[in-house]
Amino acid sequence: MSESTENLQPIADRLRQTFSAKDVAREKALPLCRQAIRDCARAIRSIHRQEFQAAAELLQSAHNQLTEAKGALAEHRDLSHTAFLRDAQKEYAEGTITLALVSGKLLPDPDDLGVEPAAYLNGMGEAVGEIRRYLLDSMRKGDLSRGEELLNAMDEIYSTLVTIDYPDALTGGLRRTTDMVRGVLERMRSDLTLGMRQGDLERRLDKLGESIHNT
Repeated sequence: MSESTENLQPIADRLRQTFSAKDVAREKALPLCRQAIRDCARAIRSIHRQEFQAAAELLQSAHNQLTEAKGALAEHRDLSHTAFLRDAQKEYAEGTITLALVSGKLLPDPDDLGVEPAAYLNGMGEAVGEIRRYLLDSMRKGDLSRGEELLNAMDEIYSTLVTIDYPDALTGGLRRTTDMVRGVLERMRSDLTLGMRQGDLERRLDKLGESIHNT
């Protein structure tokens, strides 16, 4: 061994230890994030069934999973921004924001959720799609009572997202999410307008029928 490489082995050993520690942390955090995503998906299904308490419990479970995952990665800051953690945070933000909107509550604060800003904003955008689905389900049942309220909330979310004009590397591809929200909002506005007109027509026909029946 040459004199210039006589310290190579200690360096390599130290680097192996570093990578081993990172691998252990990653292997611990990864299944936690996957479970959090599953819990969030189940929570959103519960929201659409209007099982809000069950949804809240599933979202709390997801929060616990994410907290544990972040703890596992705490000593490895380069792993704290990995795709699997970011995706899990986004799904959690989407679920909690969707639940807040359909429950008529204030939006949760990202600091309270413990999620990164990019994950929160993208989750908020994804929540708009879930609100459209929720409204369409309500419309099929003949319930338009919250149509205007939730449409306004969707519009305000879109109006906010378009002001977050920063590179995608910082926002996690928020421009793409914002474009999706615009399309969802336009379709929802059209769907709601058509539903309201149809409802109004049905009421007019009912009144006409009653009038004819009483004559």
